[in-house]
Amino acid sequence: MKKPLAYLTILLLSLEPSQGKRLPVAGNTFEVAGHSAFLILPEKPPAPGQLRPWVWYAPTLPGLPGEEEKWMLTRFIENGIAVAGIDVGESYGSPAGRRLYNALYQRLTKKHGLSAQACLLGRSRGGLMLYNWAAENPAKVACIAGIYPVCNLASWPGLAKSCKAYNLTELELAKALKEHNPIDRLAPLAKARVPIFHIHGDMDSVVPLEANSGIVSNRYLKLGGSMTLKIIKNQGHNMWTGWFRDEDLVNFILQHAAGPKK
Repeated sequence: MKKPLAYLTILLLSLEPSQGKRLPVAGNTFEVAGHSAFLILPEKPPAPGQLRPWVWYAPTLPGLPGEEEKWMLTRFIENGIAVAGIDVGESYGSPAGRRLYNALYQRLTKKHGLSAQACLLGRSRGGLMLYNWAAENPAKVACIAGIYPVCNLASWPGLAKSCKAYNLTELELAKALKEHNPIDRLAPLAKARVPIFHIHGDMDSVVPLEANSGIVSNRYLKLGGSMTLKIIKNQGHNMWTGWFRDEDLVNFILQHAAGPKK
């Protein structure tokens, strides 16, 4: 028997306490449709008449966000900015993962007073997840920041591996790649004037600079968008402390979390 749409919506948005998520900063964990999610709320109230600004972090896989991001998350919290995320597994930005993102967005904005525009922060594979959601929801995005973010499915993890998350064969995904690849879905973001900031190493062999942030920068600027690409010399896809304590990235988010674009 086919269940009515209202039933499915209620199921997706129902949240129950979750015991499985450990956070580097004190916050609340819960479940959305069986998937672990979190919300860290600052003590500082939002400005009078304003909704709570927030950072949407990805990927929220087990162990992420991690201790290495504590400094950065603390900066957001101290400035009155909430931080949230949901574990959609290895979705590689698939439609199934995007639907879970929609469920979390509705819950946070309707029930927890968060702003209608989120500041997206994608680390590594989190780029695929956030960019594909953003391309379909540009009006809900205040800005996008990335720490060596994956933006090109063909570059990482490759179509042979990612096709399973899309319920497609490798050939089927190749034919439909422009419908699912962040580097080919930038036009809606440029039209909505979403500002972008990436930090990426010039020695990244896992998520190569030119095939990911480099292509995004070139294409976004040609589309009339605003993007800053900060290239770090002699750094690769690693746990260097500088990735997670970059003042330029944090200040970019603080600037755009202040309110919706004019």
